[in-house]
Amino acid sequence: MIARRSIARRPIAVALAALGLMASACSKPAAPATDQTITFSVLSAEDQQSMSKWWQPLFDDMGKATGLTIKPFYASNYTSLVEAMRFKQTQVGWFSALPALEAVNRADGQVLGRILTNGSTGSYNSVLITKKGSGITLDDVLKCGKKLNFGLGDAKSTSGTLAPTAYLFTPKNIEPANCFKTVRTASHQSNFFSVANGLLDVSTNNTVGMMFYARENTAAASKVQVIWTSPDLPESAILVRKDMDPATREKIRAFFLSYGHAPGAEGDHQREVLKGLTYTGFLAADNSYLDPIRQMQAASDLGEAKHSGNAQKIAEAQKTFDAIEAEMAVKTPANAPVTPALPAKAP
Repeated sequence: MIARRSIARRPIAVALAALGLMASACSKPAAPATDQTITFSVLSAEDQQSMSKWWQPLFDDMGKATGLTIKPFYASNYTSLVEAMRFKQTQVGWFSALPALEAVNRADGQVLGRILTNGSTGSYNSVLITKKGSGITLDDVLKCGKKLNFGLGDAKSTSGTLAPTAYLFTPKNIEPANCFKTVRTASHQSNFFSVANGLLDVSTNNTVGMMFYARENTAAASKVQVIWTSPDLPESAILVRKDMDPATREKIRAFFLSYGHAPGAEGDHQREVLKGLTYTGFLAADNSYLDPIRQMQAASDLGEAKHSGNAQKIAEAQKTFDAIEAEMAVKTPANAPVTPALPAKAP
């Protein structure tokens, strides 16, 4: 449906991503001078100053606990995150689920742990937002009358693009480019303020972002309302490179799994740092944590193939989708919760 992967395939996009990695000292992670120096990447989804404000205390604590020197790298987009790990410019990173899957597939990434945002819940949701008082409903969005200005997230964003594609647009055979008056791709923050200020009629976002905006800009948040919420999505993950020294990996793993659980004043401090990030802690995880994303991506690819009308592409996408569904059925115990079914086989 949405041409999210075609954007990533374009040579000019790859070239621009490469240039982005070299643009400045803060956007070009230096190769580690020794095994004791780790470059940690974070998506600067809001703005770098805001992200540094909340992440640097965690990096400081990480350095003290592990004895490692932690150098931050605030990437401006998901492609930069993946490419930096792929070319060994970063060794650890915070990834939302879809780019985490790409880092596993293309950049020798390995899931070390997952983030908790609400007690013991390791999930969040994609949402559609509109301005309060606009009168716009989900039915208006799905009418495809080419009257609305619509905002999508980064092409590799789980909540900004993949989830609404897999759970909302694909099942209804909707191609946003043919549905709305205009479609703009931007960061969650940019889309949020565009809706709040009436520059966009509707856009994607996510529940974690909405909590952040409610805290940081209550005036703008009061102007926005949610009109659609996706099924639960796997929260972001902490990834490390597969070739990291095992002892170093264990230091990092132990730090995240224990963070927020220290006794006394130290524990209070850690929980305040997590609160600033809108997190409540971390849990151990491996690459199987991203299986629901594989399902959503396969469903989205199938919908995209069906929209193209190419019989060969449809057959290949259907084969991949069926194989992943069968694999997940084997992995999932009969009494375990499963990802909500994706009606990608619908015509």
